[in-house]
Amino acid sequence: MKKVKMAFLRNLFKMLTAFFCGAVATSQAQEVIKPMNVLFIGNSFTHMNSMPVMFEKIAISKHVKINVVMSAKSNHTFKMHSERADLYEDINKAKWDYVILQGFSRELGYGNEHIDTAVVPYFQKIIDTLYQNNPCAKLLLYMTWGYENGYAYMNEIGTYEDMSASIESGYRYLAEKYDLAIVPVGNVWKEVRKKHPEYGLYQKDEHHPTKIGSYVVASTFYSAIFRATPEGAYTAGIPDQIALSIQRIAYDYVKNNLNEYKLDRDIVDVSYKFTDKGKYEVVCKANFPKATSLKWDFGDGTVIENKPEVTYYFPKYGNYKVKCTIEDACGERIIYRNVHFKEPYKPKAPQPSKPQTKTTNVVKKI
Repeated sequence: MKKVKMAFLRNLFKMLTAFFCGAVATSQAQEVIKPMNVLFIGNSFTHMNSMPVMFEKIAISKHVKINVVMSAKSNHTFKMHSERADLYEDINKAKWDYVILQGFSRELGYGNEHIDTAVVPYFQKIIDTLYQNNPCAKLLLYMTWGYENGYAYMNEIGTYEDMSASIESGYRYLAEKYDLAIVPVGNVWKEVRKKHPEYGLYQKDEHHPTKIGSYVVASTFYSAIFRATPEGAYTAGIPDQIALSIQRIAYDYVKNNLNEYKLDRDIVDVSYKFTDKGKYEVVCKANFPKATSLKWDFGDGTVIENKPEVTYYFPKYGNYKVKCTIEDACGERIIYRNVHFKEPYKPKAPQPSKPQTKTTNVVKKI
């Protein structure tokens, strides 16, 4: 009896060991998609109306795994940011995938000589720390907007138009100096202001954004980072029609100016459609100028290497996950894109009509 019991325990131990080892192996085999980490550095043009939270909720409503942190102080210039101990603590909290950098609303509108002395040394200190934390972080410049009626104390930026143009010029200068992309919030703001002056983008001080103004900012960031429309996303309590209009204006402007603001680099775009010929077509594009290796994996055993643009056809409708693996000086990066083909509509075949039979009255002869 004792021997039988010992044999049973040994077999049970083997079964449990096999089960747990198998479970671990299965777990390790599954690729976990980590959330994207995004850090916003700025002042009240960033933190007003909790704009980064708006951006995060827009992304989450579009099924993006994301972690957004804000490090913003009112009235701060890049010089003042560079002296903040808490900023460097925030920088070192995570390996940031994207970092958004926003200067004081006027400091980049005073001309290149001013930027070289009043901005560049301090901006340099901040980005050096960012790259030490993560050499592969993608830094984006947050181009802000002109005041509602310009800045009356300086003729060069005394009107909205002049101030907007000067700010854009300053951000372009900094972008060229450091080879950075710009998120053209100020120009999307200009489009919304022109098309819908009734929306009221400014608070009473004629500088800061209203809630609708901050939604313009958040929608522009979503469009620029993901190169996708925010249409149908979280609206932050803004009337649906206003939110929809802003979403479309933001996406259309960004989409049409990706190259202009260097937003078309280091990106993966996957588009798909059910073609007129009845095929499930996927078009994959990757723009990584410094990549040493590029690989597409379509999840069905098909792998295509070192082609920045690929057209592929899935055999039937369903849910698929396209995986792009990029290798460069930063190491290996894996980017996924979900593809969903609905079952095509099949109209019901018309049923053949039944032949009508005539009924005749038969008169029996008696």
